[in-house]
Amino acid sequence: MNLQTSIKEINKITAQVAPKFKKLGVSDVEDLLFYFPFRYEDYSNLLKIDEIEPGILLTIKGKIELLESRRSFRKRMILVEAVVADETDKIKIVWFNQRYIQRTLAIGDEIYLSGKAILSDSGLEFHNPTFEKVNKYDKFTTHTARIVPIYSSTERLTQRQIRFTVKRSLSCINFIQEWLPQNVLKDNNLMPLRQAVHQIHFPINLDELEKARFRLKFNEIFLLQARARLIKQELLHLNADKIVFKEKETRKFVNALPFKLTQSQKKSAWEIIKDLGKSKPMNRLLEGDVGSGKTIAVGVAMLNALLNKKQVAYMAPTELLSSQQFSSFCKIFEKYDFTIGLLTRTETKIDTEVVKKKDLIKEISEGNVDLIIGTHALIQDKVSFKDLNLIVIDEQHRFGIAQRKELQDKARNQEDKKDFSPHFLSMTATPIPRSLALTVYGDLDLSVIDEMPKDRKKIETKVVEPHERKGAYEFINSEIQKGRQAFVVCPLIDPSDKLGAKAVKDVFEKLDKKVFKDLRIEILHGKIKGAEKEKIMKEFVENKIKILVSTSVIEVGIDIPNATVMMIESSERFGLAQLHQLRGRVGRSEHQSYCFLFTESDTEATLKRMQALVQSSNGFELAERDLEFRGPGEVYGIRQSGFYDSLKIAKLTDWPVIKVVQTEIEKMFKIDPDLVNYPEIKEKIKDFERGVHLE
Repeated sequence: MNLQTSIKEINKITAQVAPKFKKLGVSDVEDLLFYFPFRYEDYSNLLKIDEIEPGILLTIKGKIELLESRRSFRKRMILVEAVVADETDKIKIVWFNQRYIQRTLAIGDEIYLSGKAILSDSGLEFHNPTFEKVNKYDKFTTHTARIVPIYSSTERLTQRQIRFTVKRSLSCINFIQEWLPQNVLKDNNLMPLRQAVHQIHFPINLDELEKARFRLKFNEIFLLQARARLIKQELLHLNADKIVFKEKETRKFVNALPFKLTQSQKKSAWEIIKDLGKSKPMNRLLEGDVGSGKTIAVGVAMLNALLNKKQVAYMAPTELLSSQQFSSFCKIFEKYDFTIGLLTRTETKIDTEVVKKKDLIKEISEGNVDLIIGTHALIQDKVSFKDLNLIVIDEQHRFGIAQRKELQDKARNQEDKKDFSPHFLSMTATPIPRSLALTVYGDLDLSVIDEMPKDRKKIETKVVEPHERKGAYEFINSEIQKGRQAFVVCPLIDPSDKLGAKAVKDVFEKLDKKVFKDLRIEILHGKIKGAEKEKIMKEFVENKIKILVSTSVIEVGIDIPNATVMMIESSERFGLAQLHQLRGRVGRSEHQSYCFLFTESDTEATLKRMQALVQSSNGFELAERDLEFRGPGEVYGIRQSGFYDSLKIAKLTDWPVIKVVQTEIEKMFKIDPDLVNYPEIKEKIKDFERGVHLE
């Protein structure tokens, strides 16, 4: 047996459960050894029967003196009852609806029993304890008398079956190769990898379990950060075209804006411009709160690329956002002689003119389109570029790594540009704490816009009680009578009895037919086709539609300055970061704006989250809170980055581990920036990339 041995080949028992393991992504012994428990039961407290106290988690060892089953007439279930004795006393055991126990155990068997005793009318009893026969040939217990692992499972795959199979596989631990250098292990007092894998499954005590956890977390965070640094290092071997800073034209552009840039916008724009002026490709992440003005900061950088006669590609995650940004940049650059194209699944335009897709693609390939804005359509095979030098990815965590790489590769495939890489700028409106950003996006330099435009009024946010709903509707109506507009957002498109959350179609019916009968209301969601979506948004922009009932499709980048009310149904279904994004769709003009949070839940946790949103308008602060409530995968869209699911044991909030790893990575890359002397680490990074499904 070795690491590649299939689960079904371990023995006859595991052959039967192999299909169930496959549902968990476990096919062979290596998968199994790296399928870590998610929690533990501490059954290591071994007591004599006369020492038992009710309600305490413990284990006893004794001999079965009586074992019988009977049917409970009152509850119509099978009861298996036993009496177990040691040298100090006896205790009654009851198992409910576990008929197999009578076939498994027999009078005279010596067993371990783990669980909590209860005090019944007839004295202390164990109900449904975990049991395990004493094996005189194997002192290594599996299910009792130790810290017992609990694994995520699937239907009809029991914890006993998982533990049994893991234990059978432990003999293969010696095939696991240590890949971290000895000096790293020694300097950080790290447990050897083989020992860590053994202890994570069957720890001898809590101290050893913590050491195993730390080592395995270290591995995962190390691979994330080492991979990011290696990508950063590889970029130094590539060349980019210098984009010369057009100072005079840039000043003129900025001075002509109808508003004044914040210091934060200026700083970020300057960091980007300085990178563009280098002969090595920029690889930067621009992070800023919703409404902080990232688009215009990027516009300043794009202006310089375009003035240098270089092609720019701007990729957005949705057709709606692509279309909106196309309109924005057409307006921003209306005084310049730039040709701007829009390429999505349903829309193809050059400037204001609708063109055939094949004609647009031809114009792009011949270099006749300067700025190309689009969705995933930009990376389809037919699209090629003449002189693509700057790529901007909006809401970059919504794209897979491979998709981003495809766009970069298109630039590298340009004529005579094999060692070339375009400048690359990512944007996100989801604030990410700096230490987390360095871990997840460690290959990117970071620019942060952390202040809001001075003329922005704080959006008044309120949790609306069920009895206040009518008053909220009246308030929305009063805003519309003043000439304003409103968004109503729901988590679902269609009604779902199971989820019990509000759906767009239901809410639209109610508002349209009963509440706001005299107002024009429209519906918007992901299933509506592009042309229809564009028509609805155009009419909403023109104030022909007064209320837009939508899913979170309007979460990012939609800019309707006249909208002053955001009403969110079933708000408990959204995370704080997403609610903050939705709230940011209003408050974009001099008019006072409002956000109403309706909830189907009154639990303490829900109300706590909602109050956090009421009290704070700072996206970075809310991101930290959301991290506490929900975890990084949901908060930051890191699931889409391809790496979130690769973290089997580490969390992106394991600051002590992250800090230690960062120090180690700095030391290692300072001495050997290309990891020439660490082939094992480079091979492990390749394995890691293959394992996280970058498509």
